[in-house]
Amino acid sequence: MASSLIILQCKSRNGQSRLNHLTREHTVADLIESIAQVTGCNPLCIKILAGFPPKPLDISDRCRNLENLPIKSGDTLIIQEETSQRKENLPKDEEKQLGRKPQGKVNLPNLQNPSGILIRRVVPANNSCLFTSVYFAISGGVYDTKVGDMLRKVIADTVSADKETYCEAFLGKSNKDYCKWILNNNSWGGAIELSILSKYYKVEIVAVDTQNVRLNRFGEDAKYENRIFLIYDGIHYDPLMLEPLDHSHSVQTIFPKTDECVLQMAMEIAQEAKSSRQFTDIQNFSLRCLVCSQCLKGQQEAQQHAKDTGHCNFGEI
Repeated sequence: MASSLIILQCKSRNGQSRLNHLTREHTVADLIESIAQVTGCNPLCIKILAGFPPKPLDISDRCRNLENLPIKSGDTLIIQEETSQRKENLPKDEEKQLGRKPQGKVNLPNLQNPSGILIRRVVPANNSCLFTSVYFAISGGVYDTKVGDMLRKVIADTVSADKETYCEAFLGKSNKDYCKWILNNNSWGGAIELSILSKYYKVEIVAVDTQNVRLNRFGEDAKYENRIFLIYDGIHYDPLMLEPLDHSHSVQTIFPKTDECVLQMAMEIAQEAKSSRQFTDIQNFSLRCLVCSQCLKGQQEAQQHAKDTGHCNFGEI
């Protein structure tokens, strides 16, 4: 419907903010004015990037409706200021419309490191998202969906070699059964696997929990110099990366532990996702088996169904 809301997240040098009043019938001019109000950016110089990798939106037609832009509700917009753009290049009526002073400006955090914006890099939901995400972050941005088998073997070898630490009480199953389980491509990784990979790569792993608005840190007490970030919605992991505002630089996925600014940005992402309900309640979410169409409730029922039937393809309903 043309009147449906378009909820948008905005990230700029001044921090993060949310637009929750725009509809598909609003215009590009409305969008630019709204962005200027919440970011404090000069509306005459705003440049908007969207998608992945982020690409500039064509906002030259200020009368264009938002339903005709390649954006959808829930998208994150990266806002930049083109300081070289001069307002005398704009028609007088457009200059008057966009030159109004921002009202209702939001108090945004004063980030120490404005060199980029922390964003999610989406990976497939194929039961190996944790492994794909860790490798993407560890490698500095190498996207490889085939690394799951390698990292599963790393974990199985680690567990098998230390039966005292990785005992049945710790694993929830025998050491042997766990090793067999983790090598199965249908098994999901979690806290145990992240703790092992943190030690293996000698890096702190921070899982941004969007359901509980919490940073779960693995390897926090170790004397590792660096950390990586994943975002976790209750069922799926994606890596986080710093998208540079200067596009001549590459993305950053590994951060020094002394950089508290990135921790702050990660917590803001969790808070935003929580407020917009971008998480999955794994105990109560509804699933349908896409093989036999049976309806299931929660992660445990899905895992039991997969064990009983061998069906591993589920869709959330």
